[in-house]
Amino acid sequence: MRKVVQLVAHATVLCLLVVALAASVAAQGKGHGGGAGGGRSGGGGMGNGSERSNGRSDDSFGNGSMRSRSDERMARAQRADDNMRHADNDLKDHPGVPKTLHVTANSLRSGYQAALLKNPDLTFGNYVAATRLAQNLGTRFPNITRDNILAGLASGHSLGRTLQDLGLSSDASKDARKRVDEEIKQAKKMKS
Repeated sequence: MRKVVQLVAHATVLCLLVVALAASVAAQGKGHGGGAGGGRSGGGGMGNGSERSNGRSDDSFGNGSMRSRSDERMARAQRADDNMRHADNDLKDHPGVPKTLHVTANSLRSGYQAALLKNPDLTFGNYVAATRLAQNLGTRFPNITRDNILAGLASGHSLGRTLQDLGLSSDASKDARKRVDEEIKQAKKMKS
């Protein structure tokens, strides 16, 4: 049953990414130019390649950047898929983690999957830490939510810097991260 859920989760992520890629490529593929000008002043010259090829030479200029954007999207999708696979393995190896977070494994998995759509480089460990930090600190510091922590990580900030940006002092940030690290470490020792 777990394998089926994993396969469905992977297929869902891939389908969403393929749809996003297809929509983006379709939006970029509209039109071939066709404006006036260019000049045909005599024999050869650089300005008339588009006319001679009925606009096909114009397409080659755009194809390179479209390909590089497509390659980047594919690389992002691959990183997200790899991170999801690591998360599935981590959940299988450490079933006590969801219990410590007071969530089911499926809700933790689906939340992480949604977060990967925004930040494909997000590790499962950082997602779990962000979840627990928000649980531990959110009542005293309403600005510290999982979404705000994840946004800080997505912008390239460390977990410590993000917590400080959200209102904690350097020492309080360090203490909160240390406490969460210990809680997660203990959760990984639990069998279920």
